[in-house]
Amino acid sequence: MVTSEQTQGNGLTKDTIISDFNQSEFARLLGMEITEARDGYARVIMDSKGKNNPRGVAHGGAVFALADQAFGIAANCCGGAPRVAVSIHIQYLAPATGSLVAIARRVEDNGTYSTFRVVVYEGERIIATFDGVAILLDMLSP
Repeated sequence: MVTSEQTQGNGLTKDTIISDFNQSEFARLLGMEITEARDGYARVIMDSKGKNNPRGVAHGGAVFALADQAFGIAANCCGGAPRVAVSIHIQYLAPATGSLVAIARRVEDNGTYSTFRVVVYEGERIIATFDGVAILLDMLSP
C-alpha cells in the first residue's frame, strides 16, 4: 500500500483514509485490498473465490462492489472534501473465476462533480467497465 502522512483538506491523512476503506466491514467481508491510491486513481484487488453465483463464476454484486471500492477511494483519498456517488453504471463483459483487479481513474472534474472510469480485470482480460459520478459532500449541505 502506498503511504503518505500529508493531511488532506478533510483533516485526515491519506494513510488514514486508505486504512478506513481497507478496514471497513464490507471490504473485509469481501477480502478487498487497496494496493495503490493517489489523487484520482486507485487500484484494488479481490479474489473471487467464495463469491460465486450458482453458475460458478464471480457474482455480479461482488464485481460491482470491487469497482465501487476503487471508485470510492479514487474519489476520496487525496482530494480534500469528501465525495459521494450520485450515479453509477456498470457493464459486465465476461465471467470471472480468479483474482480480480479494479483500476479507477478520474476522467473529468468540474469542481463539484467528478467522473470516474473503473475497469475490472482478471489477468489481462476485461471483466467489467464501471462509470461513476461523485459530488462534493459539501454541495449536498443546505
